Amino acid sequence: MLPKMPRPRALGALGVALIWLFLALFLVYPLTRIFYDAVTDEAGRLTLANFAGFFTDSFYLRALWKSLVLGVATVAASSVIGIAVAFLLVRYDFRGRGLFSYLTLIPIISPPLVGTLGFTFILGRAGSVNVLLMDLFDMLKPINFLYGIHGVVLVETLHLFPMITLNVVDALGKIDPALEEAAESVGARGWKKFWTITLPLTTPGYVAGALLVFIWTFSDFATPLILGVQDLLAPQAYLNIVQFVDRRIFRMGIVISALMVFLAVVFLLVARRWVGLKDYSSLSYSVVARRRLSPPRQAAAVAFLSVLMLLSFIPYVGVALASFSRGWALTPLPLSYTLQHFERVIVETPKYIVNSFLYSGLAVVLCIVVGVPIAWILGRSTMPGRGALDSLNTLILAVPGTAIGIAYIRAFHFDLPGFDRGLTSYWIVMPLVLAVRRLPYTVRGAYSSLQLVHRSMEEAAASVGASGLRAFRDVTLPLIWKGVVVGSLFSFMTSLQEASAVLFLALGGWEMVTNGIFAFYIAGSSSEAAALGVILIAVAALSVVVINRLAAGRMGGVFG
Repeated sequence: MLPKMPRPRALGALGVALIWLFLALFLVYPLTRIFYDAVTDEAGRLTLANFAGFFTDSFYLRALWKSLVLGVATVAASSVIGIAVAFLLVRYDFRGRGLFSYLTLIPIISPPLVGTLGFTFILGRAGSVNVLLMDLFDMLKPINFLYGIHGVVLVETLHLFPMITLNVVDALGKIDPALEEAAESVGARGWKKFWTITLPLTTPGYVAGALLVFIWTFSDFATPLILGVQDLLAPQAYLNIVQFVDRRIFRMGIVISALMVFLAVVFLLVARRWVGLKDYSSLSYSVVARRRLSPPRQAAAVAFLSVLMLLSFIPYVGVALASFSRGWALTPLPLSYTLQHFERVIVETPKYIVNSFLYSGLAVVLCIVVGVPIAWILGRSTMPGRGALDSLNTLILAVPGTAIGIAYIRAFHFDLPGFDRGLTSYWIVMPLVLAVRRLPYTVRGAYSSLQLVHRSMEEAAASVGASGLRAFRDVTLPLIWKGVVVGSLFSFMTSLQEASAVLFLALGGWEMVTNGIFAFYIAGSSSEAAALGVILIAVAALSVVVINRLAAGRMGGVFG
């Protein structure tokens, strides 16, 4: 007769099994299905003809090349800005530094779709800037600030550079000051110390941020489509799937999605391999004395940050003006204002807001239930499979939203046992896909806080008879709750902003705010789209205020 497993251990084993089941069912299986569809024909026979069709088509090859160039260009531009901002805020003291520390978080709260709309209101062909320039200088044609690949790089950079800043700030806080002091003692100062000591030590954080920026840009289809750029992989995947007419084109959309996932995973593995080749200082957060800048350098720093914030706030100005305007066209500013657009989206069509909060709230509950145990397993246990669990959690960040949306359509269209419909015919698929998409933020938030809790506290609880579960509940959880809340709030905020996956999965009555923005914009009701955008921005701004207070400037740990 087999001995009975102690109850706490049995519950722990059951919990781990359920976590693996969740990841296998809602992450591994959909991705496997999309690769299966990419290498099979309509009859289910294995074939490479689909990929051969992609790699022999000059249009798709150009789309691949342009997507890679777009990602690299955005990373390069975001890196220059993000690293400069991080070093100014962490290493130097100047007037307004505290205010700029908060303001640099603001660009990332703008949903990409909303930010793009805001830019078109101000910098578009009929936007405020062009109207002013044409009036002042009698210009016959507007300046093309946005429409084209250069506009996509501009919009993505101003939206994503805080990801670089947050991760570099986080990495700078983990550098032992003694290393830089040792470099100075042998004559390495200024730029030499920066290039040879400081910058290389920020590599883990920088690479994490750069990878996120690249994948985000690589998989974003809404921004290029609004700015008139269709010959990129993500827009082509979206357009090929939603046309529902030509099955060959539909299959090519699946092939593109599988290729995007494959490339993202390759980039992730290369980045992790590169970081793993060297040892880096990441002992603990350290207090580094800030140097006071001279008055001329203070003026230069404030001017740089002010111009950057001015450019970054263009979407907010444009969206706010459009949301309150009454018939804004061909004038620098609206001539009259109204609240009717908010009345329409809040009172007449409340489903967008109600659904967004419901689905995002349920997604966060799932993120906490699944993510906090994953963080504990990664940070405290020695059980087999920890490396695979960590890799899966990181893989989620690399999977483009476009691909996961298409993967869910293909994976869950079959009838469920006991039901006459597939999972994609039930609204619960919406919070499920949001939870999978945003799980890493909750995991990283909890894990970062867990790393700051010494094991001796849990060992002391165990020494007086507390089980592992009770020690976690009574000792560990009260010490890491801030990290859990930070990660959960970021998961909630970004779930509200999710566009790539939900635009594929939402059926009638399930639409979220991003669905509403897209639908209103396509229908020509840009003011209603802007009103929804203002609501999203307000919620995100409130979330960032709470996150900033709880994280105490260490929000980069959520991305690391």
